[in-house]
Amino acid sequence: MPFISRRQFKILAASAAIALAGLTGFAEQAAAADKIKVGALRFTSHSASFVAFERGYFKEQGLDVEFVFFQAAQPMAVAIASNDVDFGVTAISGGLINLAEKGAVKVIGGALHEEKGIDGQKILVSKAAFDAGVTHPSKLKGRSYGITQPGSSFHYMGHKIAQKEGFAGADIKFKPLHKVGAIIGALKSGQIDAWSIVPHIAKALVKSPAIHAIGDVADYIPDYQVTTVFTSAKNAAGNRDLVKRFLAAFSKGAADFNAALVDKSAGAKADEDMVRLVHKYVYTNRPFEKAAPSIRNGSMRINQGAKLNLKSVQDQLDWFKSEKLVSQAVTIDMLVDKSYVQIY
Repeated sequence: MPFISRRQFKILAASAAIALAGLTGFAEQAAAADKIKVGALRFTSHSASFVAFERGYFKEQGLDVEFVFFQAAQPMAVAIASNDVDFGVTAISGGLINLAEKGAVKVIGGALHEEKGIDGQKILVSKAAFDAGVTHPSKLKGRSYGITQPGSSFHYMGHKIAQKEGFAGADIKFKPLHKVGAIIGALKSGQIDAWSIVPHIAKALVKSPAIHAIGDVADYIPDYQVTTVFTSAKNAAGNRDLVKRFLAAFSKGAADFNAALVDKSAGAKADEDMVRLVHKYVYTNRPFEKAAPSIRNGSMRINQGAKLNLKSVQDQLDWFKSEKLVSQAVTIDMLVDKSYVQIY
Protein backbone atom coordinates (compact mmCIF):
# COMPACT_ATOMS: atom_id res chain seq x y z
CA MET A 1 0.00 0.00 0.00
CA PRO A 2 1.56 3.34 -1.02
CA PHE A 3 2.50 5.81 1.72
CA ILE A 4 0.16 8.85 2.05
CA SER A 5 1.67 11.93 3.59
CA ARG A 6 -0.20 13.99 6.15
CA ARG A 7 -0.65 16.78 3.57
CA GLN A 8 -2.07 14.37 0.99
CA PHE A 9 -4.37 12.89 3.65
CA LYS A 10 -5.71 16.36 4.49
CA ILE A 11 -6.34 17.11 0.81
CA LEU A 12 -8.17 13.80 0.32
CA ALA A 13 -10.20 14.34 3.48
CA ALA A 14 -11.18 17.85 2.41
CA SER A 15 -12.18 16.62 -1.06
CA ALA A 16 -14.28 13.87 0.47
CA ALA A 17 -15.95 16.36 2.80
CA ILE A 18 -16.79 18.67 -0.10
CA ALA A 19 -18.21 15.77 -2.14
CA LEU A 20 -20.24 14.55 0.83
CA ALA A 21 -21.56 18.04 1.46
CA GLY A 22 -22.61 18.28 -2.19
CA LEU A 23 -24.39 14.94 -2.08
CA THR A 24 -26.05 15.83 1.21
CA GLY A 25 -27.19 19.17 -0.18
CA PHE A 26 -28.55 17.47 -3.31
CA ALA A 27 -30.41 14.91 -1.19
CA GLU A 28 -31.82 17.63 1.04
CA GLN A 29 -32.94 19.62 -2.00
CA ALA A 30 -34.60 16.55 -3.53
CA ALA A 31 -36.25 15.70 -0.21
CA ALA A 32 -37.47 19.28 0.21
CA ALA A 33 -39.35 19.38 -3.13
CA ASP A 34 -42.94 20.49 -2.51
CA LYS A 35 -45.51 18.10 -3.94
CA ILE A 36 -48.30 19.98 -5.66
CA LYS A 37 -51.27 19.11 -7.86
CA VAL A 38 -51.93 21.26 -10.92
CA GLY A 39 -55.37 21.32 -12.54
CA ALA A 40 -55.48 21.37 -16.33
CA LEU A 41 -57.57 20.68 -19.41
CA ARG A 42 -56.14 18.76 -22.33
CA PHE A 43 -56.05 21.93 -24.42
CA THR A 44 -53.12 23.55 -26.21
CA SER A 45 -53.95 26.63 -24.14
CA HIS A 46 -52.66 24.82 -21.03
CA SER A 47 -49.25 24.20 -22.57
CA ALA A 48 -47.28 26.51 -20.26
CA SER A 49 -47.77 24.02 -17.44
CA PHE A 50 -46.92 21.05 -19.66
CA VAL A 51 -43.72 22.73 -20.87
CA ALA A 52 -42.71 23.68 -17.32
CA PHE A 53 -43.15 20.05 -16.28
CA GLU A 54 -41.45 18.40 -19.24
CA ARG A 55 -38.46 20.76 -19.31
CA GLY A 56 -37.82 20.61 -15.58
CA TYR A 57 -38.81 24.19 -14.77
CA PHE A 58 -41.02 23.04 -11.90
CA LYS A 59 -38.18 20.91 -10.54
CA GLU A 60 -35.84 23.89 -10.76
CA GLN A 61 -38.25 25.66 -8.42
CA GLY A 62 -38.35 22.72 -6.01
CA LEU A 63 -41.82 21.58 -7.11
CA ASP A 64 -42.88 17.96 -7.60
CA VAL A 65 -45.93 18.29 -9.87
CA GLU A 66 -48.82 15.91 -10.50
CA PHE A 67 -51.43 16.91 -13.09
CA VAL A 68 -55.15 16.48 -12.42
CA PHE A 69 -57.24 16.76 -15.59
CA PHE A 70 -60.74 18.21 -15.77
CA GLN A 71 -63.49 18.49 -18.39
CA ALA A 72 -64.63 22.03 -17.48
CA ALA A 73 -63.65 25.14 -15.51
CA GLN A 74 -66.01 25.09 -12.54
CA PRO A 75 -65.09 21.63 -11.17
CA MET A 76 -61.45 22.73 -11.16
CA ALA A 77 -62.31 25.80 -9.09
CA VAL A 78 -64.14 23.63 -6.57
CA ALA A 79 -61.17 21.25 -6.37
CA ILE A 80 -58.81 24.12 -5.60
CA ALA A 81 -61.15 25.58 -2.98
CA SER A 82 -61.26 22.20 -1.25
CA ASN A 83 -57.44 21.90 -1.42
CA ASP A 84 -57.65 18.77 -3.61
CA VAL A 85 -55.70 20.72 -6.26
CA ASP A 86 -53.13 23.45 -5.57
CA PHE A 87 -53.05 25.50 -8.79
CA GLY A 88 -55.30 25.78 -11.81
CA VAL A 89 -55.37 27.46 -15.18
CA THR A 90 -58.78 28.01 -16.67
CA ALA A 91 -61.45 30.53 -17.58
CA ILE A 92 -63.19 32.76 -15.06
CA SER A 93 -66.56 31.24 -14.21
CA GLY A 94 -69.42 32.06 -11.90
CA GLY A 95 -68.29 29.21 -9.68
CA LEU A 96 -64.80 30.66 -9.39
CA ILE A 97 -66.13 34.11 -8.50
CA ASN A 98 -68.51 32.71 -5.87
CA LEU A 99 -65.67 30.80 -4.28
CA ALA A 100 -63.52 33.94 -4.30
CA GLU A 101 -66.27 35.83 -2.46
CA LYS A 102 -66.22 33.12 0.20
CA GLY A 103 -62.47 33.61 0.59
CA ALA A 104 -61.59 30.21 -0.90
CA VAL A 105 -59.67 31.03 -4.13
CA LYS A 106 -57.59 33.83 -5.65
CA VAL A 107 -56.57 34.69 -9.21
CA ILE A 108 -52.78 35.17 -9.21
CA GLY A 109 -51.98 35.68 -12.90
CA GLY A 110 -53.09 35.59 -16.52
CA ALA A 111 -52.72 32.83 -19.10
CA LEU A 112 -54.48 32.61 -22.49
CA HIS A 113 -55.19 35.95 -24.14
CA GLU A 114 -56.93 37.05 -27.32
CA GLU A 115 -54.46 39.16 -29.31
CA LYS A 116 -55.06 41.01 -32.55
CA GLY A 117 -53.27 39.33 -35.44
CA ILE A 118 -53.23 35.88 -33.84
CA ASP A 119 -56.00 33.40 -34.58
CA GLY A 120 -58.21 33.02 -31.53
CA GLN A 121 -61.52 31.50 -30.53
CA LYS A 122 -64.02 30.85 -33.28
CA ILE A 123 -67.81 31.09 -33.39
CA LEU A 124 -69.17 27.86 -34.85
CA VAL A 125 -72.58 26.72 -36.08
CA SER A 126 -74.02 23.39 -37.14
CA LYS A 127 -74.62 22.63 -40.81
CA ALA A 128 -78.37 22.67 -40.19
CA ALA A 129 -78.18 26.18 -38.71
CA PHE A 130 -75.85 27.39 -41.45
CA ASP A 131 -78.15 26.04 -44.16
CA ALA A 132 -81.05 27.79 -42.40
CA GLY A 133 -79.29 31.14 -42.78
CA VAL A 134 -77.14 31.44 -39.64
CA THR A 135 -74.10 32.56 -41.61
CA HIS A 136 -73.07 35.44 -39.33
CA PRO A 137 -73.20 36.01 -35.55
CA SER A 138 -75.93 38.61 -36.08
CA LYS A 139 -78.20 35.70 -36.99
CA LEU A 140 -77.83 33.95 -33.61
CA LYS A 141 -80.94 35.59 -32.12
CA GLY A 142 -83.37 32.85 -31.13
CA ARG A 143 -80.80 30.11 -31.69
CA SER A 144 -79.42 27.54 -29.25
CA TYR A 145 -75.85 27.92 -28.01
CA GLY A 146 -73.81 25.25 -26.24
CA ILE A 147 -72.25 25.96 -22.84
CA THR A 148 -70.77 23.73 -20.15
CA GLN A 149 -72.64 25.35 -17.25
CA PRO A 150 -74.52 28.61 -16.65
CA GLY A 151 -71.88 31.15 -15.65
CA SER A 152 -69.15 29.55 -17.77
CA SER A 153 -66.88 31.45 -20.16
CA PHE A 154 -69.00 30.10 -23.04
CA HIS A 155 -72.04 31.77 -21.46
CA TYR A 156 -70.12 35.06 -21.19
CA MET A 157 -68.94 34.92 -24.80
CA GLY A 158 -72.43 34.23 -26.12
CA HIS A 159 -73.86 37.22 -24.24
CA LYS A 160 -71.10 39.56 -25.43
CA ILE A 161 -71.72 38.49 -29.04
CA ALA A 162 -75.44 39.20 -28.66
CA GLN A 163 -74.74 42.56 -27.01
CA LYS A 164 -72.53 43.78 -29.83
CA GLU A 165 -75.01 42.57 -32.46
CA GLY A 166 -77.77 44.60 -30.80
CA PHE A 167 -79.98 42.00 -29.16
CA ALA A 168 -80.32 40.68 -25.63
CA GLY A 169 -78.32 37.76 -24.32
CA ALA A 170 -81.62 36.25 -23.23
CA ASP A 171 -82.55 36.00 -26.92
CA ILE A 172 -80.00 33.17 -27.25
CA LYS A 173 -81.08 29.78 -25.91
CA PHE A 174 -78.12 28.62 -23.82
CA LYS A 175 -77.92 24.83 -23.43
CA PRO A 176 -75.80 23.50 -20.52
CA LEU A 177 -74.15 20.24 -21.61
CA HIS A 178 -71.47 20.03 -18.87
CA LYS A 179 -68.57 18.72 -20.96
CA VAL A 180 -66.79 19.98 -24.06
CA GLY A 181 -67.12 16.56 -25.69
CA ALA A 182 -70.88 16.64 -25.23
CA ILE A 183 -71.07 20.10 -26.83
CA ILE A 184 -69.06 18.91 -29.82
CA GLY A 185 -71.36 15.92 -30.28
CA ALA A 186 -74.48 18.10 -30.03
CA LEU A 187 -73.11 20.62 -32.55
CA LYS A 188 -72.15 17.93 -35.04
CA SER A 189 -75.58 16.31 -34.82
CA GLY A 190 -77.46 19.61 -35.00
CA GLN A 191 -78.94 19.33 -31.49
CA ILE A 192 -77.54 22.80 -30.82
CA ASP A 193 -77.02 25.60 -33.32
CA ALA A 194 -73.87 27.34 -32.12
CA TRP A 195 -70.81 27.38 -29.87
CA SER A 196 -67.49 29.25 -29.45
CA ILE A 197 -64.20 27.53 -28.71
CA VAL A 198 -60.40 27.81 -28.87
CA PRO A 199 -58.85 27.47 -32.34
CA HIS A 200 -57.17 24.07 -31.95
CA ILE A 201 -60.64 22.56 -31.52
CA ALA A 202 -62.51 24.94 -33.83
CA LYS A 203 -60.24 24.53 -36.84
CA ALA A 204 -60.35 20.76 -36.57
CA LEU A 205 -64.15 20.78 -36.39
CA VAL A 206 -64.70 22.98 -39.44
CA LYS A 207 -62.88 20.45 -41.58
CA SER A 208 -66.06 18.42 -41.24
CA PRO A 209 -69.03 19.40 -43.44
CA ALA A 210 -71.17 19.21 -40.29
CA ILE A 211 -69.77 22.45 -38.79
CA HIS A 212 -69.08 25.97 -40.09
CA ALA A 213 -67.14 28.92 -38.63
CA ILE A 214 -69.02 32.23 -38.84
CA GLY A 215 -66.88 34.65 -36.82
CA ASP A 216 -64.12 35.38 -34.33
CA VAL A 217 -64.62 36.01 -30.63
CA ALA A 218 -61.89 38.69 -30.70
CA ASP A 219 -64.15 40.87 -32.86
CA TYR A 220 -66.68 40.91 -30.01
CA ILE A 221 -64.41 40.89 -26.94
CA PRO A 222 -61.15 42.74 -27.74
CA ASP A 223 -58.16 41.86 -25.52
CA TYR A 224 -60.18 39.13 -23.81
CA GLN A 225 -58.30 37.53 -20.88
CA VAL A 226 -59.56 34.05 -21.70
CA THR A 227 -57.94 32.12 -18.86
CA THR A 228 -56.30 32.96 -15.56
CA VAL A 229 -53.96 31.26 -13.12
CA PHE A 230 -55.46 30.71 -9.69
CA THR A 231 -54.84 29.01 -6.36
CA SER A 232 -56.48 28.66 -2.97
CA ALA A 233 -56.74 31.78 -0.84
CA LYS A 234 -54.87 29.80 1.81
CA ASN A 235 -51.89 29.35 -0.55
CA ALA A 236 -52.02 32.95 -1.72
CA ALA A 237 -51.97 34.35 1.81
CA GLY A 238 -49.90 31.81 3.69
CA ASN A 239 -47.55 30.18 1.20
CA ARG A 240 -46.25 33.06 -0.85
CA ASP A 241 -42.92 31.43 -1.64
CA LEU A 242 -44.68 28.38 -3.12
CA VAL A 243 -46.95 30.59 -5.25
CA LYS A 244 -44.04 32.66 -6.54
CA ARG A 245 -42.08 29.53 -7.45
CA PHE A 246 -45.06 28.11 -9.32
CA LEU A 247 -45.53 31.35 -11.27
CA ALA A 248 -41.81 31.50 -12.11
CA ALA A 249 -41.87 27.99 -13.61
CA PHE A 250 -45.20 28.58 -15.37
CA SER A 251 -43.88 31.83 -16.88
CA LYS A 252 -40.78 30.09 -18.19
CA GLY A 253 -42.96 27.45 -19.86
CA ALA A 254 -45.13 30.17 -21.41
CA ALA A 255 -42.07 31.95 -22.80
CA ASP A 256 -40.87 28.76 -24.51
CA PHE A 257 -44.31 28.07 -25.94
CA ASN A 258 -44.76 31.59 -27.30
CA ALA A 259 -41.29 31.63 -28.89
CA ALA A 260 -41.83 28.28 -30.60
CA LEU A 261 -45.45 28.42 -31.76
CA VAL A 262 -46.83 31.96 -31.44
CA ASP A 263 -43.99 34.34 -32.33
CA LYS A 264 -42.16 31.58 -34.24
CA SER A 265 -38.87 33.18 -33.26
CA ALA A 266 -37.14 30.03 -32.01
CA GLY A 267 -36.77 28.22 -35.34
CA ALA A 268 -38.13 25.12 -37.05
CA LYS A 269 -36.61 22.61 -34.64
CA ALA A 270 -38.10 24.40 -31.64
CA ASP A 271 -41.47 24.34 -33.39
CA GLU A 272 -41.25 20.59 -33.98
CA ASP A 273 -40.00 19.89 -30.46
CA MET A 274 -42.77 21.96 -28.90
CA VAL A 275 -45.53 20.27 -30.88
CA ARG A 276 -44.18 16.86 -29.86
CA LEU A 277 -44.09 17.95 -26.23
CA VAL A 278 -47.67 19.25 -26.29
CA HIS A 279 -48.83 16.09 -28.04
CA LYS A 280 -48.03 14.14 -24.88
CA TYR A 281 -51.05 15.87 -23.32
CA VAL A 282 -53.26 17.08 -26.17
CA TYR A 283 -54.85 14.86 -28.86
CA THR A 284 -53.08 11.89 -27.34
CA ASN A 285 -55.49 9.50 -29.07
CA ARG A 286 -54.27 10.68 -32.51
CA PRO A 287 -51.01 9.88 -34.30
CA PHE A 288 -48.56 12.78 -34.15
CA GLU A 289 -48.91 13.56 -37.86
CA LYS A 290 -52.67 14.10 -37.48
CA ALA A 291 -52.45 15.90 -34.14
CA ALA A 292 -49.67 18.33 -35.11
CA PRO A 293 -51.77 20.67 -37.34
CA SER A 294 -54.46 21.03 -34.66
CA ILE A 295 -51.87 21.78 -31.98
CA ARG A 296 -50.29 24.47 -34.15
CA ASN A 297 -53.75 25.88 -34.91
CA GLY A 298 -54.35 26.34 -31.20
CA SER A 299 -51.29 28.43 -30.56
CA MET A 300 -52.72 31.55 -28.96
CA ARG A 301 -50.65 33.85 -26.77
CA ILE A 302 -50.02 32.74 -23.17
CA ASN A 303 -49.21 35.89 -21.24
CA GLN A 304 -45.50 36.48 -20.67
CA GLY A 305 -44.72 36.53 -16.97
CA ALA A 306 -48.35 35.52 -16.23
CA LYS A 307 -49.40 39.15 -16.77
CA LEU A 308 -53.11 39.83 -16.25
CA ASN A 309 -55.44 42.08 -18.24
CA LEU A 310 -57.28 43.44 -15.22
CA LYS A 311 -59.65 45.52 -17.37
CA SER A 312 -60.88 42.34 -19.08
CA VAL A 313 -61.27 40.54 -15.75
CA GLN A 314 -63.28 43.48 -14.40
CA ASP A 315 -65.53 43.36 -17.48
CA GLN A 316 -66.16 39.67 -16.89
CA LEU A 317 -66.95 40.29 -13.23
CA ASP A 318 -69.35 43.12 -14.16
CA TRP A 319 -71.12 40.82 -16.62
CA PHE A 320 -71.58 38.07 -14.02
CA LYS A 321 -73.08 40.65 -11.68
CA SER A 322 -75.37 42.04 -14.37
CA GLU A 323 -76.75 38.56 -15.00
CA LYS A 324 -77.16 37.95 -11.24
CA LEU A 325 -74.93 34.91 -11.50
CA VAL A 326 -72.77 36.19 -8.63
CA SER A 327 -73.31 38.47 -5.65
CA GLN A 328 -73.34 42.23 -6.23
CA ALA A 329 -70.97 42.50 -3.26
CA VAL A 330 -68.04 40.79 -5.02
CA THR A 331 -65.13 43.12 -5.77
CA ILE A 332 -62.09 42.70 -8.00
CA ASP A 333 -59.92 42.58 -4.86
CA MET A 334 -61.88 39.58 -3.61
CA LEU A 335 -61.18 37.82 -6.88
CA VAL A 336 -57.60 38.88 -7.68
CA ASP A 337 -54.55 38.97 -5.41
CA LYS A 338 -52.79 41.91 -7.06
CA SER A 339 -49.62 41.39 -5.03
CA TYR A 340 -48.64 38.58 -7.42
CA VAL A 341 -49.93 40.07 -10.62
CA GLN A 342 -48.20 42.06 -13.32
CA ILE A 343 -51.07 44.12 -14.69
CA TYR A 344 -51.38 45.48 -18.22
